[in-house]
Amino acid sequence: MSQYIGRLGRRSTSSPARLRLHRRPRRVAMLSVHTSPLHQPGTGDAGGMNVYIVELAQRLAAHGIEVEIFTRATAAALPPTVELAPGVLVRHIDAGPYEGLNKEDLPAQLCAFTHGVMQAWAHHRPGHYDLVHSHYWLSGHVGWLAAQRWGVPLVHAMHTMAKVKNANLADGDTPEPAARVIGETQIVSAADRLIANTTEEADELVRHYAAETDKVAVVHPGVNLSRFSSADGRAAARARLGLPQDALIPLFAGRIQPLKAPDVLLRAVAVLLDERPELRSRILVPVVGGPSGSGLAKPEGLQKLAARLGVADVVRFRPPVGQEQLADWFRAASVLVMPSYSESFGLVAIEAQAAGTPVLAASVGGLPVAVRDGHTGFLVRGHDPADYARVLGDFADDPRLTDRLGGQAARHAQSFGWDTAAAATADVYTAAMQAHRRRVRSLHG
Repeated sequence: MSQYIGRLGRRSTSSPARLRLHRRPRRVAMLSVHTSPLHQPGTGDAGGMNVYIVELAQRLAAHGIEVEIFTRATAAALPPTVELAPGVLVRHIDAGPYEGLNKEDLPAQLCAFTHGVMQAWAHHRPGHYDLVHSHYWLSGHVGWLAAQRWGVPLVHAMHTMAKVKNANLADGDTPEPAARVIGETQIVSAADRLIANTTEEADELVRHYAAETDKVAVVHPGVNLSRFSSADGRAAARARLGLPQDALIPLFAGRIQPLKAPDVLLRAVAVLLDERPELRSRILVPVVGGPSGSGLAKPEGLQKLAARLGVADVVRFRPPVGQEQLADWFRAASVLVMPSYSESFGLVAIEAQAAGTPVLAASVGGLPVAVRDGHTGFLVRGHDPADYARVLGDFADDPRLTDRLGGQAARHAQSFGWDTAAAATADVYTAAMQAHRRRVRSLHG
């Protein structure tokens, strides 16, 4: 049994009956400094964390917990507040120039962002927020100050960690700065509770940042099972997207940056076609997403690589798409390919499986939790394109493999609903409030 509290499907370290005796928060201030939940995933810095925040906030509101999400305004025309859903409000905070500000420039704007958060809070009566939930280290620093000022607990989710990313860098990728490592260490120490996506991430928090084990709660992210489903099948999705019905379609979907390693897929396809040129007429490789992070330095780099490898004729680059169309891309694919160097969880892996599509992924981070090797897809150790080419060849040789693994994948994904994740998160909130009250009482004697 895990040493960490809050495992998915369990109820923290206290019994369910005891937890119900303690009040859950009525209203949570959720912080997402560097990326807005209103942004299109797959563009800029928007990705799985955006989906996570939107889905979690909506489900928490359905559980009776109001959520106000504070994020940085990126356009002058944005209204101060936007109702995302009943019980979920997005607050735009002015902090720095609206456009042209990279994520790496945001630490200098944290003071301005914190000031905006405090201004919003000043218009409310004391006790308006019961808890702060911050996402990513930039938000954690604002949350640390806000929680102290308001006298409420801080719950923090890392999503990614500098030390873990730096230990698994892609060739030519930029290391995370020392300032981020220091900042993350401070947040881990200050938070009342830390939410980790997997037990491995919880272990990394303890190993790399000296987190206290009883402060770490493991809650798996969820998937929108009504949106990502295999309801109308692969053939219908391919028809809607104008894709050939009999093609082998290995799909990459996500932000285009070295960390996500879309180049490994292109290199694998090149290896496969070198060995088996007869497959060229029936393979199509969609790359759905936009440049992000260090990938912004060479936005055309992947297209140029496809040309150098001689596979430009079978690769189709598509811009980021909304969630409904993304679900169609997942349904249409023979296999989703995720050769990432680091993933705290890999939300798209669960989304693709929920849509009935198996996953070929690197065995890193949370992907071994998301993908059941040999049952809902395949995990590869390392990033050798030949290893990925070998598995793609298996899909080419056995067209039934997609449907067989896809059916098992869809069933596997059913255990990752957002309602379960929201209920577990609400229990973490309750535990954080209990711990905070105990600490305040001990300080006052």
